Amino acid sequence: MSSKKKVLGLGLAVLVVLIISGSYLSSVNIPLLQPRGIVADKEFRLLLSVTGIMCIVVIPVFILLGYIVWKYRDTNNSKKKYLPDWDSNRYIEGLWWIIPSIIIFILSIITWNATYALNPFNPLASTEKALNIQVIALDWKWLFIYPSEKVASINKLVIPVNRPVHFYLTSDAPMNSFWIPQLSGQIYSMPGMQTQLYIMANREGHYRGWSANISGIGFASMTFDTAVTSDINFNHWAHQVDKTAPKLTNAAYSVLSRPSSYVAPKYYSHPQPNLFNDTISKYMVPGKQGMVM
Repeated sequence: MSSKKKVLGLGLAVLVVLIISGSYLSSVNIPLLQPRGIVADKEFRLLLSVTGIMCIVVIPVFILLGYIVWKYRDTNNSKKKYLPDWDSNRYIEGLWWIIPSIIIFILSIITWNATYALNPFNPLASTEKALNIQVIALDWKWLFIYPSEKVASINKLVIPVNRPVHFYLTSDAPMNSFWIPQLSGQIYSMPGMQTQLYIMANREGHYRGWSANISGIGFASMTFDTAVTSDINFNHWAHQVDKTAPKLTNAAYSVLSRPSSYVAPKYYSHPQPNLFNDTISKYMVPGKQGMVM
C-alpha cells in the first residue's frame, strides 16, 4: 500500500472516530454538558474556553507525535537525513517554552477572573427576591428547610424558575459536597460550619443532585431530585405541604438524622425553629457559638 493511501486511511479513521464521538455526546445525557442555570452556564462556557485554549498545544503535539512516529518508523527506507541532535537548537527550544508560557499566562487571567465572578457567596443579579433554603447533609440523605414557607423536605428540592435561590449549608454527619451539575458547581458542607451558595435555574424541569464527596457506606444513595417549576406551582406545593405534612419536631428530627440509605422523598411542615443553627452549634466548642456566620 502506498504512503498516500495509508495517510488517507488514517485520516478517514480519525474522521469516523470524531463522528461517532460527536453522535454519542449529542445523544447521551451528560448533566455537566447540559447547563440549565445561570451559574452552570457560566461554568460550562469557562470549561469550553479553557479546553479550546489548551488545544492550541495539545492538537499540534499529537499531530507531531503521529508525524514523527510515521517518519522515523523502522520500515522507512527513504534516504531522508536523520538529525536527532536538536538539544542546542535555540529556536525550537524557545518555541516550546514561549508558546506554553503565553497560554499559561492567558489561562491564569481567565481563571483569576472566573474565580471571583463565580464566587458562590456572590448574589445573582435579578429583580426577584432570593428564596432562602437551609440545607443539612445527613447520613445518607439531604434535608431542605424553607424558613419563610415553614416547610421542609427530604431528598426533594423544589425551587421556582428564574428566581435566585440562596442556600445555607451545613452537615449533621461527615463532610459532604452538595452538587446539582446542571444548575451549579459543588460546594462542601461540614459539621459545625456554614457555607453559602447562590443558584438560579432558567428552565423548568427535573435535575438530579447528589453528594460529590464519599461519606460512607450509603454514599451512592445520597441523591435528590431538583424540581424547577413556576412561581404558582411552587407556592401551591409549599401551601399543600404546610397543610398536610407532619411537623418536623426535635423528636422527628432525631429519628430522621439516624443513618439510612435510599430514602424516598418526604415532606414536613413547621420545622423546629432554629433547627439549622442548633445543628451547627452542637459541634462547636462551648462559648464559641458566636462564630456561626
